[in-house]
Order: sequence, then C-alpha cells, then structure tokens
Amino acid sequence: MKNGAILKNPKLLFCGLLALTLCGCRPHDFPQYAANDREFAYVANAGSGTVSIYDVVNVRLDRELAVGVNPTAVVASPTRDEVYVLNTGDGKSAGSLAVLDTVKNAVAALIPLDRQPVSLDVAPDGATAYIANAGSNTVSVIDLVHRQETARIGAGEQPSAARIASDGKTIVVANRGGNSVSVIDATSKHLRASFAGCPGAGDVVILHDASKAFVACSGGHQVMAIALARAAHPATAQSSATPAQPDRLESLLDVGHAPVHLALKPDGGEIFSSNQQANTVSEIYNSTDEVGDTFTIGDGPVRSIVSADNSRIYVANGNSQYVTVYSIDDGKRQGSVHVGDSPSAMAFSNAGHLLFVTDQRSNDVAVIRTATRSIFTVLPAGKTPTAIAVKSYKLP
Repeated sequence: MKNGAILKNPKLLFCGLLALTLCGCRPHDFPQYAANDREFAYVANAGSGTVSIYDVVNVRLDRELAVGVNPTAVVASPTRDEVYVLNTGDGKSAGSLAVLDTVKNAVAALIPLDRQPVSLDVAPDGATAYIANAGSNTVSVIDLVHRQETARIGAGEQPSAARIASDGKTIVVANRGGNSVSVIDATSKHLRASFAGCPGAGDVVILHDASKAFVACSGGHQVMAIALARAAHPATAQSSATPAQPDRLESLLDVGHAPVHLALKPDGGEIFSSNQQANTVSEIYNSTDEVGDTFTIGDGPVRSIVSADNSRIYVANGNSQYVTVYSIDDGKRQGSVHVGDSPSAMAFSNAGHLLFVTDQRSNDVAVIRTATRSIFTVLPAGKTPTAIAVKSYKLP
C-alpha cells in the first residue's frame, strides 16, 4: 500500500500512529523470557495457612495452596526445584516444614518439626535445612533429600534465627529470650562458643567468606560482630602462615534503637541495619566494624534489600504504606513508592526488574518496577502475608 493511501484513510492513519506509540513505550527494561522459562514468587500467608504463588513472567497470581498452620518463613532451594515453607503452628501443636514442588506448584511433603519453629535457612548445597525452634530452645537439622529430621541441637533460650555459613561449617543462632548468640559446629553439632550481651538477639548475617557474623540486638540499639573460628594455615609461596583463631566477640556497634533486620550487600562490602523504633537505617562497614552513617528513612523500617548492582537499598517502612529508595553511592534518598498497608518482606525478580513487597495489613503484594521506582501493579494475597521467596527454572 502506498503512503498516499494511508494518509487518505483516517482509520489506517490512526492505527499506524497507535503502533508507533506502543513501540515507543515498549518496556525495554523487562527481560526477554524463553518459552520454557518459569519464575514464581512464593508468599507465606500467616493468617490463612496458605502460600500465594505468583507468575513472575506474566505478573499475575497463579494459585494459592494450603500448607499448614501459621506459615511464617519461606526459602527457595539453591539446587533443587523446591521451595520450603515453615509452619510455626498455633502454640498448641508442633510445627512443620512444607516442601513445595515448584514445577507442579504443589505440596510434595510435610515434615513434622519441634515446638514453635520460627526461622529457616538452607545450606548452599541444598541438602540440609536448619530451623530455630523458639518453643524448645533447639535447632532442628533437616535432611532435605530424604525429607526427615536428623538431629536436634541445643541452643540458648528462645532462639529466633539460625544461619548456616557459606562453607557449611558454622551455624550462628540468635537467642532472643536469652539475649545471647550461640555458635555451633555444623559437623559435630556441638556448641563451639556463646556470647552474652545482645538484648533481644534477632536477625543474623554471615559474610560470604564465612569469616564473621553480625547479629541484630533488637531489644537494644547495637549490632554484635563476631569473628568466626578459623583453622591454622601453613605458609605458602603466596602467603604467610596464619595461626588458628577461636570464635571471639569483635565489637558491639551502636546503630539505632530496635535494629530488627540486617541486609548484606551482594558484594559483601556493607551491611544495612533497619532500626525500627529509631526510623533509621545504619550502614556498617564489615571490614572495620564501623558505622559509616545512620540516615532517617521512614516510619518503622522493618526490612531492607539491596539491588544486585549494589547501588540502591529499598526499605519497607512497616508503620506506613511506603517503600523508601536510597542511593548508596550518592548517599541520598531517591523518593518513596506508595504500596499497601504495612509493607514487610521483599524479594527481587531474578532479573531485578521487579520488586515484590508483601503488605501485611492490606493483605496484598505490591509489585514495584525498579527502572522507574514506581508501582507496577498490586496483586491479592492471603491473610497477613509475612515472607517471600522467588524461584526460577527451565522446563526440559
């Protein structure tokens, strides 16, 4: 068809202009998914005993599964097409661990646990899970391959978090009721060291090289830094000999009141402490144990997450309806995104183009477009969504 014919036909002209407009607005920052790509976000709904499953590729609710009583944590396997959901229970019965098959998006197994399990972590090889049982002062060791509990390790009073180091050798446990931190040898399953003086010990972060752990003392205003034990190494042509080192308390860092969450940058350089009652976030330099800066961020920050390129931190302000964006390189706030009521847990899509935010009081999940730092959509969830994990895989 000649150009003159198009100009003489208003309908054709309108369609052509519309096509050009749509092409100009195409979201180039969205990834191109192959036909066999699958990616889902899994949200634990504590109030409804379910997990909401979201199709990340098409940005929609896929389904909702019943998993158990009071699901409060969810972790994706690093090696298997599985997601694990921790059911804390109602205080009258023991908890459980639901194993979700992410290809079928169905419950594949339910593993019984001890009383009031509240924290879940999975070893880097995907074979073992470690669960802090606040109701029995223990840590459960779960064989995820055979789907059974293999050991229970004594911890301090009311453990609230148990984390496994990247080398699989050390478990660090925060004991909220005991105001202490336990360091456990993962091989022998014996207590290696214990450190008092951490009021309301809560979240735990272990550095990528397994050299140091940081624990949020949520009942106070400090973060505890612990140098983890290392074996002696003889001298080589490239390095001098290093002596053995036991676990030791390195420092107590002043941040803000009620540090409830610690976010480690992907490059391992800094940790960001969300100080809920101070309405601030503190930047901690891992190598020197120094607090570089503490900045006002929003009303009741409860969770933060750092972008994969280490440039921005997103902070969920639990007493509001906002997620605040902060530029790490510039040291400046870049604005806030209006989400649902009481944002808490967050997770990026694998490509980083979307940020999923659970909103506990409005019972929904806000989806933020990271390129524009604006709301993309809001999706329905179950009652009291509290935790989220993202898992991707390829169909054969």
